Amino acid sequence: MAMRVERLTISLPSDLVELADKIAHEKKVSRSKVVSLCLQEYADRRLQKAMEEGYKAMAEENLKCAESAMRSVHEVLPEWK
Repeated sequence: MAMRVERLTISLPSDLVELADKIAHEKKVSRSKVVSLCLQEYADRRLQKAMEEGYKAMAEENLKCAESAMRSVHEVLPEWK
């Protein structure tokens, strides 16, 4: 299924336009494709970072739960210390 495309007019510093042209020439794609690829890569990196932060937060929460459970076990079964 083809993705719907919208026309967009943007202004960029000339050095970024030159970079986009260079990349477009190297990859044999349009400027629009270069901008699209860059935005998609940026979105992917943001998602990856958010997922990593979420996994780290869950790991910390799981560790706290495990430590709490072990304290409870030690209260009930002091010989497990």
